Amino acid sequence: MNSEEEFYDAETGLESDDSCEVSFKDALVFDSKRAKQENGVWERRKTLPAEMISRNNFSVWSILKKCIGMELSKIAMPVVFNEPLSFLQRMSEYMEHTHLIHKTCGLSDSIDRMQVVAAFAVSAVASQWERTGKPFNPLLGETYELTREEEGYRLISEQVSHHPPVSAFHAQSLKQEFEFHGSIYPKLKFWGKSVEAEPKGTMTLELLKHKEAYTWTNPMCCVHNIILGKLWIEQYGTVEIVNHRTGDKCVLNFKPCGMFGKELHKVEGHIQDKSKKKHRVIYGKWTECMYSVDPKVYEAYKKSGGGSKKPKQEHSCESEEADEMPEVQETVTVIPGSALLWRIAPRPANSAQMYNFTSFAMTLNELEPGMERLLAPTDCRLRPDIRAMENGDIDSSSTEKERLEEKQRASRRERSMDEEEWSTRWFQLGTNPHTGAEDWLYTGGYFDRNYTDCPNVY
Repeated sequence: MNSEEEFYDAETGLESDDSCEVSFKDALVFDSKRAKQENGVWERRKTLPAEMISRNNFSVWSILKKCIGMELSKIAMPVVFNEPLSFLQRMSEYMEHTHLIHKTCGLSDSIDRMQVVAAFAVSAVASQWERTGKPFNPLLGETYELTREEEGYRLISEQVSHHPPVSAFHAQSLKQEFEFHGSIYPKLKFWGKSVEAEPKGTMTLELLKHKEAYTWTNPMCCVHNIILGKLWIEQYGTVEIVNHRTGDKCVLNFKPCGMFGKELHKVEGHIQDKSKKKHRVIYGKWTECMYSVDPKVYEAYKKSGGGSKKPKQEHSCESEEADEMPEVQETVTVIPGSALLWRIAPRPANSAQMYNFTSFAMTLNELEPGMERLLAPTDCRLRPDIRAMENGDIDSSSTEKERLEEKQRASRRERSMDEEEWSTRWFQLGTNPHTGAEDWLYTGGYFDRNYTDCPNVY
């Protein structure tokens, strides 16, 4: 067995016409004895079947000590360090704040739309706060479907490549108001005390009514104290959101925490038009809320001594400085005249015992009675190792994970002997029409419910 096969499942990741409406409504007929309706909305679960498994008796150092400075795409991790979701499900958490997309569709001014799109881009990473568990690596050909009638959208995602690991998704409005799609290739490096994640890939949001397309990439993410101490997360880097129709641009700076933690979680930036004139300043924290204010008001506030700047701190995940979790308790200081763009939803009371899941994440692996006959056989909800972990059975989860990995290895060896190339089912490699870059694009047809050509991944 070569090294690639040995560490096969190693990559990891740390957003209608009548016929559409009919097929979507058909998909909601689960014949569920447990699901209830309240005001016409399905009541989803508020907790997991079992509390998270303790990691106190497991050492990640024994696995990672030879991997400092390396890219972690071929390092297998024990299942105990996972959370009971596939990366495809974790990726669907971009949709938690879909109400922001709906809001942009109703705005007539392009600058107003841009500032809400910026808030949506920030909200897409908010669920990562305190989420230190690793999602399960999707198997090649695995899929995930998320349909939310009350939020007016549906999403399909597929693991389209294994080496390198690439996950593609496509979400669409049920009333043909928007499409949101992208593909992510998470690159991770271990620096001795921390893991740095670069979520390579472009997000594309199309507002169909306005004939606009916005694109951006997500910030870097670093998980500190992998070996010893309390795990904590920071996001950092520059995110540029471009409106390809108007030329408007929003530049957001996710600030590193700095030596004394004064900048931890802070996001600050501005919106400019194609002539580079600044129209709005955006500020807040990706863990709390985002505000918008007039640039002149912002500058006057700064000159008056409000939010005085601290010396800039250089940052690197490979720094030798202590990775102590900064004790930053203050909330965002609101500049007079600011407009609230977005505020994070509170976590459920039992979140700390449930992998620090949000209320939205808590529902993603729920499998209602009767749902199995409607899902593709490749859907994450049907994956036995994730289901076992969710139920608190770590031994069965580990056994099933090993079985699935070996099944994938065997399938790959068989394709290699037959000189066959893997064929994706719902996405194909093409060109993003807005950026001109290579991208995985949805080919359509998933919601026709014809799954005869789906691979047997489980």
